[in-house]
Amino acid sequence: MELPKLIITDIDGVWTDGGMYYDQTGNEWKKFNTSDSAGVLFCKLKNIPVTIITGENTEIVARRAKKLKIDYIIQGAKNKLKEAENICKILGIELRDVAYIGDDLNDIELLSNVGISACPSSAPDYVKKYAKVITKNKGGEGAFREFVEIVLKVSDNFDGLYSEYLNRES
Repeated sequence: MELPKLIITDIDGVWTDGGMYYDQTGNEWKKFNTSDSAGVLFCKLKNIPVTIITGENTEIVARRAKKLKIDYIIQGAKNKLKEAENICKILGIELRDVAYIGDDLNDIELLSNVGISACPSSAPDYVKKYAKVITKNKGGEGAFREFVEIVLKVSDNFDGLYSEYLNRES
């Protein structure tokens, strides 16, 4: 399998457990698993851009993306496939060059059209049937990192990653 030229990810249900927490003053909270940040680092070491496409629109996701230096972030997406096609045009690639992980109804169309599709083990069965890869980890438990590691291993790009990490420029 070839190394993808772009990795796209959903957030809620992939990087989070899908829960949305609200306090009595109106604050919204999401719990991210820091393990997933290593997946972004692995992509950067292999020069694979990472894009977040999510139907939600929150400052929380924007802050997480900024902290991890995510290449593209699209929030409030009504049509994830169309948004992915737009990013592909910018990068001069095809959907077959994309790896995508999503977990719900609004991910099915994109899962059906990319080169490598995945979902966390916590995704509903009717979504899993559109995924080539189903992670062992549930959403919010490192599913994104696991997906990136699988993609890199299958494309023979995982060995030596630790050395690349140690030799990277700070």
